[in-house]
Amino acid sequence: MYCKNCGEFMNDNQAICLKCGVSAGSGDKFCPNCGKEVEPGADVCLNCGVTLKKAAAGNLAGQDKTLMAVVCFFLGGIGIHNFIMGENKKGIFKIVLAFCCGLSSIFALIDFIKILIDKYEVNPNALI
Repeated sequence: MYCKNCGEFMNDNQAICLKCGVSAGSGDKFCPNCGKEVEPGADVCLNCGVTLKKAAAGNLAGQDKTLMAVVCFFLGGIGIHNFIMGENKKGIFKIVLAFCCGLSSIFALIDFIKILIDKYEVNPNALI
């Protein structure tokens, strides 16, 4: 991972860039995938082709809020909205919960409320 503010290489676990002091994921001058300079506000890195908007944490992985709320409301009990946003571990966990004890609908309701009030943050590595 590279600092989006100065382009310096960063470990995945770093909270801030040691060169410029900016928090990880902040900035829009450099590609977080290859470290090459990009135009501010660009959607795609022209060097490596990675989608820059999806790389930003928290924004429903670039998905529409209304669509995610509807999918979460109707299919959230089996984690479909998690798969759409790239949270595969969370989606599999909800499928297992749905078949074992039926608790996944509680987590889906929590996700639904978070989506509606803009507090849902996408974390592809999280389990819950």
